Amino acid sequence: MTTALITGSTAGIGAAFARRLAAQGHNLVLVARNSERLGEQATELHDRHGIEAEVLTADLSTDGGIAAVERRLDDRTHPVDLLINNAGFGNKGRYLEVSMADELTMLKVHIEAVLRLTSAATGSMRSRGRGGVVNVASVAAFVPRGTYGASKAWVVQFTQGAAKDLTGSGVRLMALCPGFVRTEFHERAGMGTDNIPNWMWLDADKLVAAALADLARGKTVSVPDPRYKALMGVVKLTPRGLLGGVSSRTGRKYGPQ
Repeated sequence: MTTALITGSTAGIGAAFARRLAAQGHNLVLVARNSERLGEQATELHDRHGIEAEVLTADLSTDGGIAAVERRLDDRTHPVDLLINNAGFGNKGRYLEVSMADELTMLKVHIEAVLRLTSAATGSMRSRGRGGVVNVASVAAFVPRGTYGASKAWVVQFTQGAAKDLTGSGVRLMALCPGFVRTEFHERAGMGTDNIPNWMWLDADKLVAAALADLARGKTVSVPDPRYKALMGVVKLTPRGLLGGVSSRTGRKYGPQ
């Protein structure tokens, strides 16, 4: 049995990854900030699927939290075969409306944590000649959308570059770029979602199934839905100035995860 480590595992896309991987027989290392919710999730997945579910309480907006997960990923006696870097959040407001402290916290979670955990995981995986990393980004990476979109664009570029550098090592890396998913993401950020059309909402479980299929195919970037693939095609053809105006009017009220 292989082991998958999932950050931000207790809700949304992270919880969907946990359900899917447990059902497939993978042991899990569940990482989040809330110990009580982690314990409940681990018990449920163990009882339902008979897998081992380890919990690791860690806040990835802190050096100590990132270091704790790094140590687990570097444990060669209990190796992690698949890392899902899913933890993330959004800030409500335009650039300069959000405090610098909140902006830096977002960069800590979306960039520094992803860099450090990916590096810890792939170093161990490369020595074994196998493994995989999924870094959860967003379709916001492809449009001008302030700090959130910029941080997710970094995730996409970093993942693609690292994947190229690790070609032939047996380690696969993929950036997952979902659109709007019904999770706790928007509620936690205080973002309204009433203006989002129904057709733009994705199901987290279907998204995860498509993402894992793309990882198995060796893709380095996954936009796991035909609607968003088509939308991203339009984005590529839209002048950046016009695109920036549309994003500025809408993206600060709500943001894709």
